[in-house]
Amino acid sequence: MVSSLSRSGDITARAGQPARFEATSTWRILEPGRNCWRVAPARHATVLIDAASYFAHLEQAFRHAKRSILIIGWDFDGHITLRPDSEDEDVARTRLSDLFLSLVQSRPELEIRILVWDFSVFYGPGAPLPLLLGADWQEHSRIHLRLDNKHPLYGAHHQKLVCIDDALAFAGGIDLTVRRWDTDRHAADDPARVDSDGTPYNPVHDLQMAVDGEAARALADLARERWHMATGEALAPVSLSEDPWPPSLAADFVDVPVAIARTEPAWGREPAICEAATLTADALAAAQRWIYIEAQYLTATAVGDLLAERLAAAEGPEIVVLATRNSQGWVERFIMGSNRDRLIRRLKQVDGFDRLRVYYPVIPSAQGEREVLIHSKLIITDDAFLRVGSSNLNNRSVGLDSECDLAIEAETDVAGQAIARLRERLLAEHLGTSPEMVAQAITAEGSLIRAIERLNRNPRGLRPFAAQAEDGPTTPFPGTDLFDPEEPFEPLRLLRGRRDG
Repeated sequence: MVSSLSRSGDITARAGQPARFEATSTWRILEPGRNCWRVAPARHATVLIDAASYFAHLEQAFRHAKRSILIIGWDFDGHITLRPDSEDEDVARTRLSDLFLSLVQSRPELEIRILVWDFSVFYGPGAPLPLLLGADWQEHSRIHLRLDNKHPLYGAHHQKLVCIDDALAFAGGIDLTVRRWDTDRHAADDPARVDSDGTPYNPVHDLQMAVDGEAARALADLARERWHMATGEALAPVSLSEDPWPPSLAADFVDVPVAIARTEPAWGREPAICEAATLTADALAAAQRWIYIEAQYLTATAVGDLLAERLAAAEGPEIVVLATRNSQGWVERFIMGSNRDRLIRRLKQVDGFDRLRVYYPVIPSAQGEREVLIHSKLIITDDAFLRVGSSNLNNRSVGLDSECDLAIEAETDVAGQAIARLRERLLAEHLGTSPEMVAQAITAEGSLIRAIERLNRNPRGLRPFAAQAEDGPTTPFPGTDLFDPEEPFEPLRLLRGRRDG
C-alpha cells in the first residue's frame, strides 16, 4: 500500500505571498498544507554536523536494520567507505557495497533499495559505470538499485533520504557518494579525506538530520512514493516494535514535532509542490533578531527580494550568511558564482543599518589558507526555527528539482535552547573556538555580527566576500535563468493547456 501524498498549488500559486513580518511573540511559521506537507512527532531528533559524524552513525543504523533500507539520492557510489578514519583497518577499508552485501547475506528478511537520479551518471561525482551497468554486489536478489528518470527536462532528483525499517530516517544535504566525507576539523591534509582511488579532495562542510518515531515513518512514506513513481513498484510499510535509534547518538531534541517540506516540479498531469520555498520565505519573514544561513548557493530571486526587504526596514534582523566562494565547474562558477556576487552587492546597497555579513570559512594550511566548501542547506532564525534539508537557495530548488527539508519550530524553551546551541556549535566550528565562547560572545555583545567579529581572529575563521565592498552589477546576468530556472521548461505545455491547480 502506497500512501497518498497530496499536492497543492502550482508554480504561481505556491509562490503566493510570504507571510509578512510582524513583531509578535505569538508568530507561528509551520502550516501543513501550505509550507509543509506534514508535522509529525519524533521521539528523538538531532543534527549531524559533517559527514564523518553522519556516516558513522548511519553505519550503526545499517547494522541494526531488520527488514528495510531505502535510500533516495541525487548520487550514489558503493565504493565509498563510511569510516575511513577508523583505527580498525578492516572497518576503514570496508566499502559500502561490501557492507550491504554482508547485511543481506546474514539477514534473510532484509531488502535494500537504492534510487538514484539518472543524470547523476553524467553530473554526479560518483563512479558512473556501476550505476549504468551494475556491479557484482548488485546481483544479489535483495539489493535493488534503480535510476530515477521521472523528472522534467533539465530537472534533478535532489532529495537525500535514508529510511531504515520505517523507524529511523535521515534527511539533509549529504548523499552516499564520494567527496562528501569530512570531520568537523576540516584539516587541510587529512589523510582519510580521499576518493576511493586515493585522490585527496578539499574540505567540505555539510549537515544531515536524524529523526525517529512518526517523523521517520512519514519520511518513509515519502521515500516509498518516490520509489513507486520511479519504478512502478508499490512497497508495503514496515512495522517494528523497537526503536533503532543509535545508542551512541545524543539527541538535540526529545519529543519534538518535525515538519517535512517538499519540492516537486510539475510532471505529467501532476501540479508542482513548492512547500519548501514557501517555508523558507515564511521563516525569513518571521525572524526578529537574527537570521543565520549556510548555503551552497545564494542566487534565488525570491530569497534576495525578501532579504533586501528585511535589510531595508528600520527594524529587522541581523543576517549572517555562510556560502561557498569557489564553485566547481564553469557553469557553477559563471552562473552561481557571478549571480551570488551580484545578489550580495544588491543586498549591501540596501543595508543602510549595517545588518548583513556574508562569509566563507577557511582553515590554515601550509600554503596559507584553504577554503572549506559549504555544501549544507541550513536556516536558523532567532532561537525559534531550524530548517535542514536538500534545498539550495537557488532558483531551481524553488520549483524544478525535487527536494526534502526538515524543520523544527521551537514550542518550548528547551527546544529554543537546542536551536541556539546548534547555531553556537556551527559558529564554533567555523571560528575555531568553543560553543561556550560563542554563547558568551553573543550574550555580551547582544549581536550575532559583533560576536562573530569579536571571535573571528584565529587562523581558522570566516572571511568576508569581496562583493560586499565592491561596485558592480546587482541584477542576474542576462540569460542565466536558462541554467538556474524556477520551473520546468515545457515546450508542449501551451499545446496541452494550463493544468488545474
